[in-house]
Amino acid sequence: MEDVIILGTGCAGLTAAIYTGRAQLNPLVLEGSQPGGQLTTTSEVENFPGFPEGIDGYAMMDNLRKQAARFGARFEHAKVDKILVDGATKQLHAGGAVYEAKTVIIATGARPRLLGIPGEKEMFGGKGVTTCATCDGAFYRDMEVVVVGGGDSACEEALFLTRFCSKVTLIHRRDTLRASQIMADRAVSHEKIEMAWNALPEEILADDRGFTRAIRVTDRESGDTREIACKGAFIAIGHIPNTDFSDGLLSRDTDGYIVPTAGSQVKTSIEGLFAAGDCVDHVYRQAITAAGMGCQAAIEAERWLAER
Repeated sequence: MEDVIILGTGCAGLTAAIYTGRAQLNPLVLEGSQPGGQLTTTSEVENFPGFPEGIDGYAMMDNLRKQAARFGARFEHAKVDKILVDGATKQLHAGGAVYEAKTVIIATGARPRLLGIPGEKEMFGGKGVTTCATCDGAFYRDMEVVVVGGGDSACEEALFLTRFCSKVTLIHRRDTLRASQIMADRAVSHEKIEMAWNALPEEILADDRGFTRAIRVTDRESGDTREIACKGAFIAIGHIPNTDFSDGLLSRDTDGYIVPTAGSQVKTSIEGLFAAGDCVDHVYRQAITAAGMGCQAAIEAERWLAER
């Protein structure tokens, strides 16, 4: 039986692996379907402390993985389907394999909800299609961009982008935003934001280098199509936490995020089972906050084991 099993190798999971490794707990890390998490699809990370010139997302996650391995973390490629709890033992079922642990840290992250239109996948991550204005907004200084969405997140993304971009077009499929009134008012009234109402995204269009040049939309009422020129397309229609395997085991909110116990960011309702990163956090969703939660979860797991 393992002392600690960590699910996920994003910033939360690998930070937890570093801390539990340094605590001599010999953690086993199950990598899941996307080793390295969302950051492996980011061409450059400029806002993680300690990298004044920025760092490639894949290189950053590779560095974290090597650091965890240096302290004794072991890695296996497995995706957990369900967790069963038998007293103090947690059984993790991954395909035909079963793992047992005293403590488990869930750091399975979340995946962005995408539009599923042509061109989106081809230009995602470095070629103009992104899901994080905080991460990538500065790359589009003095350029025209679009934001797709109509909720608070979309309005926040659009407003944030006005700091850098010459023009932001907010594309929404209805004629009113579903965001809170104050956020909607700020977005609609901003001089740099233009609204594209009743617009259904149909395709992301590329230039001759394969980078985003425009988005084609259809008017929901008239059926007419048009192109909106842009260098960047920010998709802000939500995220999907990777927590389906915990259904019936842990408390989750209506969007599927794991709900921690009162007074803690990382403790769950089950003793010895912790959660960290984007599978819990639907507010900040940043690499640095995920790493911080991974640290917290590791320290809590170490304390839990020491008390027993």
